[in-house]
Amino acid sequence: MGIYLVSVGAREWFDADEDEGGRGALAAALGEELSRRGLPPFTSVPEEPERVVRGAGLSFEEKLVPPMDGFAALCQAHLSREEYELLCGWSLLVPFALDDEIWLPVENSYADTTMVAGAPQVLALAERLARAVGLPVDEIPGTCDNLDLTVWFLDGPVKDVAAARPGPWAEDLDAAFYVALYLRAAQHCLRRGCPIVYS
Repeated sequence: MGIYLVSVGAREWFDADEDEGGRGALAAALGEELSRRGLPPFTSVPEEPERVVRGAGLSFEEKLVPPMDGFAALCQAHLSREEYELLCGWSLLVPFALDDEIWLPVENSYADTTMVAGAPQVLALAERLARAVGLPVDEIPGTCDNLDLTVWFLDGPVKDVAAARPGPWAEDLDAAFYVALYLRAAQHCLRRGCPIVYS
């Protein structure tokens, strides 16, 4: 149980059977709104691999375990309120730029409506936070197929890395986890061209 951030493959994205985990209603609502805005449809969603291989970079799954208080404070110190709401308020991340977030009247696991954000904008905000805290991006897992970040921060070498490479990031590892999470989620979304949602 808990909250996960996961990538969505084509089969699930276009499946209208919500009882089986399908997100066809969300895909259709997004398609209508993109059309209304004169934007191209989002139809080139890759399929999720049949078998998850840690380090392959073909799927994304991370669990939101640490408390977010420190991350919220970090965002308030370095981002405007609008930027904070964009970075932390979306429930659907798409692999293309949006001039403004999109609100869809489609329920998700945690709200009655779905806020859609573009990965390029989210990535820029996450990169700004990573620079602000000196996050050792070269040390943290580059792929997140199977809770790679979650394990690295909770049970992995994070404390050894923090001792070897001290800095603001090492003073609040919970906040650093969320900086890394949003950074890697946006990177994965853009690299694979897939949507990412909370589950």
